[in-house]
Amino acid sequence: MNLITAEKHYNTLNNYYRQKFNKKVFKIALNAGFTCPNIDGTVASGGCTFCSWMGSGDFAGDKHDPLPVQFEKIKEQMHKKWTDGFYVAYFQANTNTHAPLPRLKEIYEEAIALDPNIVMLSIGTRPDSLPQDVVDYLGELNTRMPIQVELGLQTIHQTTSDLINRAHDLPTFDDAVRRLREKNLDVVVHIINGLPGETREMMLDTIKHLNTLPIQGIKIHMLHIMEKTKMGYQYMKNPWPILTKEEYVDITVEQLAWLRKDIIVHRLTGDAPGDMLIAPEWTRKKFTVTNDIDKKMRSLNLYQGDYYEKYKNN
Repeated sequence: MNLITAEKHYNTLNNYYRQKFNKKVFKIALNAGFTCPNIDGTVASGGCTFCSWMGSGDFAGDKHDPLPVQFEKIKEQMHKKWTDGFYVAYFQANTNTHAPLPRLKEIYEEAIALDPNIVMLSIGTRPDSLPQDVVDYLGELNTRMPIQVELGLQTIHQTTSDLINRAHDLPTFDDAVRRLREKNLDVVVHIINGLPGETREMMLDTIKHLNTLPIQGIKIHMLHIMEKTKMGYQYMKNPWPILTKEEYVDITVEQLAWLRKDIIVHRLTGDAPGDMLIAPEWTRKKFTVTNDIDKKMRSLNLYQGDYYEKYKNN
């Protein structure tokens, strides 16, 4: 599916949804009150150093509300911007497969029945929280409604992964992608640019590795340094250089040029709660960043996958 246009030189999620469903589609971010195996001691404690786990899911529903209440509240807010559309029920906060299978079945079955206009279920999770019985169930569910699994990776580099306390390795991630794809589940990968100590080449290497895997989508984020996180405390005590907006734009444009043409770009930057953001300040203007990426690609006449197609056999 080629969604690249003269205006957007990469495959945008909006164009993908419109072509797939012939209608505007927007996500309803739900919070089922999951925790994280990297917080509760299952694999580690303290969480990723960049993660404000106490406020994880700031843009999702209130976990104290039942799912139908969360759904209706957020749907009402969305319809202030878009009068009509289909919905993706999106479990965003924390690790949304970190529970026994019967509990997951209860939550997911409730979610897909919330509204007849729900056309997809999206589940954010970690690669080390996908036991085979859960993958098998998601595969069965995928025969009834499209299922999208969002996997946090952040970086392929183990030194960085250890530094930020990801508490899993790259082979675990690669295996999770393989097992999900065996069940025909769409996989969307999260990566972060600007992690401490990472060079431009290291960030490009993450993209090049993802090109070797059968993934369907990617979310590219800039590192947000936030209050009430371990990284935030570290940064306030001993600041280190962080990417400027111009550096981020240049790196992201190059990543897109290396990214396989069939992969859907779900995000080119992210949000942080405004009252928690320490740095970088320029991330508060998300649309300025995405506009600059678009302008840079047009000025260079560069499209998603150009470098990949040119150099993939070298």
